Amino acid sequence: MPVARTVRSTGRRSLSSVLSSMTTMLSALKSKRKYTQILFAGLNAMNPSFLQDRLRQFMKDHGLTATALARQTGVSRASVSMWLSGSTKSLGAETTAQLAKAYGIDDALWLATGQRIDEDNLPLPTPKPADGHVVRIPQYDAAGAMGDGLELRDQPGVIHSWNVSKEWLNKNVRHFSSTENLCIVTGFGDSMRPMFNPGDPLLVDAGVKTVEFDAVYFFRVEGEGFIKRLQRVPGRGLLAISENSAYREWTIDKSMDFEVFGRVLKVWRSEDF
Repeated sequence: MPVARTVRSTGRRSLSSVLSSMTTMLSALKSKRKYTQILFAGLNAMNPSFLQDRLRQFMKDHGLTATALARQTGVSRASVSMWLSGSTKSLGAETTAQLAKAYGIDDALWLATGQRIDEDNLPLPTPKPADGHVVRIPQYDAAGAMGDGLELRDQPGVIHSWNVSKEWLNKNVRHFSSTENLCIVTGFGDSMRPMFNPGDPLLVDAGVKTVEFDAVYFFRVEGEGFIKRLQRVPGRGLLAISENSAYREWTIDKSMDFEVFGRVLKVWRSEDF
């Protein structure tokens, strides 16, 4: 008969206290040495009144002989006999750690304390990508673009930063100057619909400071910021073109105070449903 998943506590400490201790111990499993020394360091303070009964049930469930159990835990056959006879009332930290590595923490905890881990009450771990594999793409500093700040009209909101993997970046974004030059600009106004809507995030390469070919750029004229398609026209300068046909194109000539902040690489367009 399988061991029941919920066992009445046989120790003096409450189950919540045990769970708190186990949560702390689980965080130490990154190091093998800490795993052995810390995992069940405090378990002997509990009262394993029926260790021999739990051990017999455990051996039955896993088809273990006393010799096999001794080999897996690194103790002598005589020590196992003392557990089974009731002469020894507790398991050592090293022994419990060996059991945890072989059969899991839950079974090892049950053998040592008579209690099991309530997985529903344990905090969920937050997955963390390996160091060096994540690129943080910050929001473009519009306030620092000019001495008095850059005016971005009709900007409904701001996306402060993105965290993306290098793998995603290499697969989805091409031809940018460097990862350090990537930034997020929140789309503003409706002149570029349907390419993007106000509030949509745009990935911009801030390393691009000149219009070397026709593309969509983030730039300013005087103190106002724009996102437009710029087309080079010989003899006229640059033609600023909106995607929205309701807006007329206009010319940027040499007499204007013009500065390129970057080239738009990618657009994430939102739609209402």
